[in-house]
Amino acid sequence: MQVNQLKAGALLSYGILGLSNLVALFYTPYMLRMMGQSEYGLYAIVASIMAYLTVLDFGLGNTIVRYTAKFRAEGKLKELNSMYGMFVLVYSAIGLIAVTLGIALYFNVDFFYGDSLTTEELYKVEVMILLMTFNLGITFPLTIFNSIITAYEKFVFQRVLRIGYIVFNTSIMILLLMMGYRAIGMVALMTVLNVIIQVSNFCYCRYGIKIKVRFKGFQKDLFKEIAGYSFFIFLGVIVDRLYWSSGQLILGAKVGTAAVAVFAVAIQLQQMYRNFSTAIPGVFLPKVTAMATKQSSEKEISDLFIRTGRIQFIILSLILCGFVLFGQQFVIIWAGADYAETYIIALLLIVPLTVPLIQNIGITILLARNKVKFRSLFYLGLASFSVVLQLILVDKFQGIGSAVAIAIGMILGQWIGMNIYYYKKEKIDIPRFWKEIGRMALAPFILSLLVFVILRWVELDSLLKLAVGIVCFVAVYLPVFWKMSMNEYERNLIYSPVQKVLAKLKGKMPAKLV
Repeated sequence: MQVNQLKAGALLSYGILGLSNLVALFYTPYMLRMMGQSEYGLYAIVASIMAYLTVLDFGLGNTIVRYTAKFRAEGKLKELNSMYGMFVLVYSAIGLIAVTLGIALYFNVDFFYGDSLTTEELYKVEVMILLMTFNLGITFPLTIFNSIITAYEKFVFQRVLRIGYIVFNTSIMILLLMMGYRAIGMVALMTVLNVIIQVSNFCYCRYGIKIKVRFKGFQKDLFKEIAGYSFFIFLGVIVDRLYWSSGQLILGAKVGTAAVAVFAVAIQLQQMYRNFSTAIPGVFLPKVTAMATKQSSEKEISDLFIRTGRIQFIILSLILCGFVLFGQQFVIIWAGADYAETYIIALLLIVPLTVPLIQNIGITILLARNKVKFRSLFYLGLASFSVVLQLILVDKFQGIGSAVAIAIGMILGQWIGMNIYYYKKEKIDIPRFWKEIGRMALAPFILSLLVFVILRWVELDSLLKLAVGIVCFVAVYLPVFWKMSMNEYERNLIYSPVQKVLAKLKGKMPAKLV
């Protein structure tokens, strides 16, 4: 049964990823046109504010999962139920803090955004902040139940609920947009659906998993242990917010809603790009944890680091080359001419992001070796530097200035700093890693350069022409990359499953057809 949960959960996860990307591709342009830049910019500002308030989770969600597994393995069910009671109290206190901060923001919207927003826009921001504050007030005390479901590995329920949210949110929002509702309607709908999901999680834990929550005093020693574990997870969330949510807030305060809208769409494209890296099966993660734990040789760790980096580069290089070549036309056709600058901003975000994505197994190595402290503190310092640089550059360069500041932070930290750390401290063969990636990138680079020159003479000014251009590029790119960039091991990763599927299909065919 548990294996079925894992398999079904994994399949549904890929379903969610595909559905999310389809919604982003087909629903987003409709939403942008129906809402307009001003309304979408207002929504992006408030969403970024609330993203910072969700940081108050302090990384406790992952901690609940870890300690639930620990207590269940040790048979400490009473201690487990008492821990849940403690977390309900902790999350209720966090919810109260979030509500207090939300109300404080509500009364100070004019102070932060009075110079860049109109009176009507300020009013809408105030209404949305109140709605999202109510959302957080309900969400935080119930957050623990989502983590409990994860800890008990009831993945099917979670994934089905998430799919339902995506479908209902998109469908109802289309109707609301047709009826004339804009940013406030979107936030109100999200609030209602979020409350439904949290209550569903509670009911499933109470009646499905039969979870009991006991309030038997505050366990100080346990809380100290948990706080120590969750602290660096919390720092990671802070860094993520500084990089990907600060731009909208700064642009909203200094420039206006149109600039926020353009930047927010670039952030969405960046997130879609990142999603493709998470779609790569994590078949090596248990292996690297075991290798790091049993002190495997430096060469074994380096080989795994390089092998997984190459596999991730296979996926990301095609998307990156395609976006560089066709992204400008895609953005104009997809989002509209008003979002033309989004292409430049997205490139400034996506290109530097590629390096940490192809090296993300390094995080697993650091976690397995319990050496994540340096990375967390180093990234926090550079993310803070990036925010300060955004404040300097935004006045003159607006969204592009913000993107440049983020790119500089990532290059200094995730390109230079962490590569030096991996090489010097973790003894990972970084020079060999970049030699391997460099050889892989040579053929795509030359091909993309040739296509870039050709596209100077071809105008892809319609969806049909753009689609034909992309299909032709992919048709040439894939065989060239297969022959010139991939090694035998990587070809077998793709070829072997295809062979197995074909063999199964052949075995099921009637003898005459075979």
